[in-house]
Amino acid sequence: MLAAALLMMAPAPIDAFEAMLNAQDSATMALTQWCNQRALAPEARITATLIKGEDALAAPDLSDTLGTEDPGYRHVRLSCGAHVLSEAHNWYNPALLTAEMNHLLATTDTPFGKVVAPLNFRREKLASRRGPLPGCPADTILANRALLRLPDGRVLALVLECYTPANLGKTTR
Repeated sequence: MLAAALLMMAPAPIDAFEAMLNAQDSATMALTQWCNQRALAPEARITATLIKGEDALAAPDLSDTLGTEDPGYRHVRLSCGAHVLSEAHNWYNPALLTAEMNHLLATTDTPFGKVVAPLNFRREKLASRRGPLPGCPADTILANRALLRLPDGRVLALVLECYTPANLGKTTR
């Protein structure tokens, strides 16, 4: 009887997942914690697989938003082990990154959030919805659109994050 009552009080996986994302400025950090908590892989390591040829449409005012006429763009699938947890579009101002950060983004599977973490960015959520936002796959369970701002207020990036059903796996630690 007590076990049934506790199950009734436990948040649904989507609620817990959304709360974890909302508690972090970095989606990469939130996904790492989620991967560990849900035991999705032997090691809670998030990797980014670059996707070529499936670019999302940028916002018409992207250059004004980012403060550059030549924004960087990265379209990736973020995975923990064999589980694809997110498909993300990152438009960013490469002039605000170090040369090493730009090199890592261009040549490695390191997620954007991990590469730019030393810049101490803050997330400003623009939109969030259960289900897809424009530019997300049809099976998206949760989507976020946000600005990543530097401590001085400048916009580092505009991100579109599309979270997959793999996040709702039932395995827990």
